[in-house]
Amino acid sequence: MQLDGVLFFPVTPFGTDGGLVEDVLAEHVARGVEAGAGGVFVACGTGEFHAMEPSEVERAVAVAVEATAGRVPVFSGAGGPLPTAKRIADAAARAGADGLLLLPPYLVTNPPKGLVRYVTEVAEASELPLIVYQRNNAVFTPETAVEIALLPKVIGFKDGLGDIDLLQRIVLAVRAAVDEPFQFFNGLPTAELTVPAYRGIGVNLYSSAVFCFAPEISLGFYNAVHAGDDALVTSYLLEFYKPLVELRDRVPGYAVSLVKAAVRGTGLDVGGVRPPLLDPTPEHVAELEKIIAAGRSLSA
Repeated sequence: MQLDGVLFFPVTPFGTDGGLVEDVLAEHVARGVEAGAGGVFVACGTGEFHAMEPSEVERAVAVAVEATAGRVPVFSGAGGPLPTAKRIADAAARAGADGLLLLPPYLVTNPPKGLVRYVTEVAEASELPLIVYQRNNAVFTPETAVEIALLPKVIGFKDGLGDIDLLQRIVLAVRAAVDEPFQFFNGLPTAELTVPAYRGIGVNLYSSAVFCFAPEISLGFYNAVHAGDDALVTSYLLEFYKPLVELRDRVPGYAVSLVKAAVRGTGLDVGGVRPPLLDPTPEHVAELEKIIAAGRSLSA
């Protein structure tokens, strides 16, 4: 399975009772697909996987699968403790997912060889292809990246670490060792800010949280990058993405809660974030609205 285009990571809507709101999620996903998403990654980082139980992930995946109606692939988040990762992988398959994004194990510091065991056991327990996410406490060496890339069900490697030197060595090692098509992804929060750097080492795919609330901005940037319009790319970076990242970095967890606030600003009632995250302050929401307006002016 080869992915292309802007990858959509929807937020997970929660109601006033704290529960999953399935009809709102269905609308959110359908809007994204209609706007031109290349794939839907449900219950992942932006979707608050960390705060969901396996049964909720299964329901969210089922909703996303129905809403996409086969138009684009649907990937489910999975991860955490090994037994939980296996349960979620099984639930995602039952719900009709096309693949998994395997997030890091919980809490512990992971030796690279231990990560290979973790990925191997999840892959062996699931029928689904999976993309491995390197970030936080899940850090691979070039040698262990090759080991997981050679597993039959592993089809991609997503980097949320931002160590360009390490990733370059991983890319070179994997491409020298793996004959089958294998994709690399830029998975940093607000990935567009680092797209030029990642493209410089041959990593062209990336996840776009901005697509959740402003697909016209996300697609405008994507098209500018692929058209080689460096002046427009720079304008997007300076006038929209850089201010957004600077606002995001003021409070831990804003990479999720700012996105959710922006989706609410489009008129879709996705609710707030679950603890331990915090919703943005009114002052920060007002600043966010100004940043979004600047981005939309570039896409007009």
